[in-house]
Amino acid sequence: MTFIKALSPRAVLALPGLLAVCFAAAAQTVPQPRLETVQLSAGMHLIRAEVAVTPVQQATGMMFRTAMGANEGMLFVNADSGVRCFWMRNTLIPLTIAFIAEDGTIVNLADMQPRSDESHCSAAPVRYALEMNQGWFAKRGIKPGQRLRGGPFGP
Repeated sequence: MTFIKALSPRAVLALPGLLAVCFAAAAQTVPQPRLETVQLSAGMHLIRAEVAVTPVQQATGMMFRTAMGANEGMLFVNADSGVRCFWMRNTLIPLTIAFIAEDGTIVNLADMQPRSDESHCSAAPVRYALEMNQGWFAKRGIKPGQRLRGGPFGP
């Protein structure tokens, strides 16, 4: 507290930005840890998805990774349903995101470009989002309305 009181009001206002820059710089030099995985299925297609549950895991997501396996993804799990939005500022690979309802039904899909601040949001409240390599869903004919199985979606 004494430290902050010693700073000028302008310096205090700059602290959040400085901390964000420090965090981003640290993230670039430290490999992103792999998270625990769960197996999902979309029809006959199997997915090995890392599970991002905590705020830190979700904020980090796929940042600074240079590749993802052909049938690998990242599943974002939230405690409740809500409209979810994602962006790709520090993500280096193109992804497609599936916004998924509590029962595993895909609500909508969005292609996301690397290093972009453009927001991509769910068309309705969802509890889950699954990021895969861009085009993964399209190449397999998987569309909104289809249901994923496994993990939190049940058999």
